[in-house]
Formats: sequence, structure tokens, C-alpha cells
Amino acid sequence: MAEQHLRRPAVETLTGLSRSSLYAMMEAGAFPRPVRIRKRAVAWPESTVAAWLAARPSAGKCG
Repeated sequence: MAEQHLRRPAVETLTGLSRSSLYAMMEAGAFPRPVRIRKRAVAWPESTVAAWLAARPSAGKCG
């Protein structure tokens, strides 16, 4: 089964980040870059976004 790819609005919703934050984090190497899915369209593999979310420290975790 092919992996799902998420467009920017879906990534913003999942991560809670704004468009400018996403691109600033990509520039800093703190967020994965998207892959080209068409000539003028990019998207993030769902597994890449899920892995990034899983690696982030949770605000609710204590010590």
C-alpha cells in the first residue's frame, strides 16, 4: 500500500505550527523537508511527520 502524503495545511493542523514556522524550521534543519509529488506541488510523507512528532518532547511529560 502506498504511503499517504500530507499537504501543508494538513501538516500545519497536525503539528500546530504556522506556515512561516514550518519553513523557518526547515531552513534551520529542525523539520523535515517535503518531497515533490508533482511539477509544482510538494507534500510530506505521513511517516516522516509522525516520526518528527514522536521525537518532540511532550509538554505534559515530567522529568
